[in-house]
Amino acid sequence: MSKRVLVGVKRVIDYAVKIRVKPDHSGVVTDGVKHSMNPFCEIAVEEAVKLKEKKLIKEVVAVSCGPQQVQETIRTALAMGADRGIHVEVTGNDYETLGPLQVSKIFAALAKKENAQLVILGKQAIDDDCNQTGQMTAALLDWPQGTFASEVALDGDKVKVVREIDGGLETIKINMPAVVTADLRLNTPRYATLPNIMKAKKKKIANVKPSDLGVDLTSRVEVVRVDEPPQRQAGVKVDTVDDLVGKLKESGRI
Repeated sequence: MSKRVLVGVKRVIDYAVKIRVKPDHSGVVTDGVKHSMNPFCEIAVEEAVKLKEKKLIKEVVAVSCGPQQVQETIRTALAMGADRGIHVEVTGNDYETLGPLQVSKIFAALAKKENAQLVILGKQAIDDDCNQTGQMTAALLDWPQGTFASEVALDGDKVKVVREIDGGLETIKINMPAVVTADLRLNTPRYATLPNIMKAKKKKIANVKPSDLGVDLTSRVEVVRVDEPPQRQAGVKVDTVDDLVGKLKESGRI
């Protein structure tokens, strides 16, 4: 029972914040904006902690890539029940251009270094909505993957994953080591209690640089422009079905 799980915890703009695009359209405004853990990452942490509580795994390691502030996100994971954290320091332009491929390379390197048997990630982050990191990590490690998981069960060296797919559910069984990505219905994350928040302050967070892992952060993607969605035009009220058909004809809809 020496299984170790790596869990990714991404720091994102809080879901309740109204996003504003920078005047130069190079990205979104992040200065002075509330950040929190990506909601799908919270679900991933909860699942890892549940597996530990069932004594199916021994250690939960929370990992986050970014500047000093991501340590707050790691501390949240530690307060939820993770055993220790790894802060992969990425700052400046490298952080601005950090994408799923670079993060996947970091996770693949850490999974080998930490001898992890399972990597659990959120299925996507609410800032870029890429839904790529889990799949890329599995590809780089050449591990099986169970994405969009709404149910996870460990059975010896196998993982049973119920996946949410278009039009229903798919149940698969994969061999460990494996990568699993958490969907919305996998669980309801717990709130960190005050005693656990205090305990989290004493838990260890290791600092690692991408170069220590042999990872090149050069991005192959260039963001050309960021724009807000177009404003929705006001609707028109009609009194009768004939009026509606007339309006649709005028607009070329029928």
